[in-house]
Amino acid sequence: MGETVSIKEIYIFLKKRWKLVMLTTLLAVLISGSVTYFILTPVYQASTQILVNQKNAENPIDVTQLQSNIDLINTYSVIIKSPAILEKTIENLELTQSVEELNRRITINSQENSQVFSLTVEDSNANKAVEIANNVSETFQKEIKGIMNVDNVNILAKAEYKDSPIPSKPKPLLNIAIAIVIGMLVGMAWALLLEYSDSTLKDDQDIESYLGLPVLGSIQKIPQKKIPQ
Repeated sequence: MGETVSIKEIYIFLKKRWKLVMLTTLLAVLISGSVTYFILTPVYQASTQILVNQKNAENPIDVTQLQSNIDLINTYSVIIKSPAILEKTIENLELTQSVEELNRRITINSQENSQVFSLTVEDSNANKAVEIANNVSETFQKEIKGIMNVDNVNILAKAEYKDSPIPSKPKPLLNIAIAIVIGMLVGMAWALLLEYSDSTLKDDQDIESYLGLPVLGSIQKIPQKKIPQ
């Protein structure tokens, strides 16, 4: 019963200070929106798909050969992000970033038991992301023949230029949704803190609780009336 009363009291406190909760939530949304749209730099993604498959295999459905190609993807993922590939991409495109910086912008994703993996590049310039993704893929396809003495890499899909590219991050709707939740929680915590830190006696229940004595009577507030002159 005590827990029910406590929850009811909290609800009453929050209802009384709902303006504070709404103000805090609105402030959080404004800050999140301002940071998202005016401070954070948009980041764009471009992806290519690469197929690992022996071109001249006599038996293309050989299970052993397929498994071997799948196992090679982990090795290829490391080679793609190695200086042997990235240094040539930097030289080809005359990029200003270092190998380490370019490495951090590249992500390799592969699905289980699949011979296809994707190479994704992030950059603040959408067209530059496309150029880097395609050049890294082409450089890898060319250089892997000499590195591992194999010819089993094909570019399945190249990254394409878009007229109106959409940034992959920041995500405005997600950031604003998070800001609403955080703003409401902060507002409610602030409202409860103000309520519980207020030690003034507001009604007969507060007086009875504070003194430990029953209230025998109360005087109602009498509205003031103007005395005619």
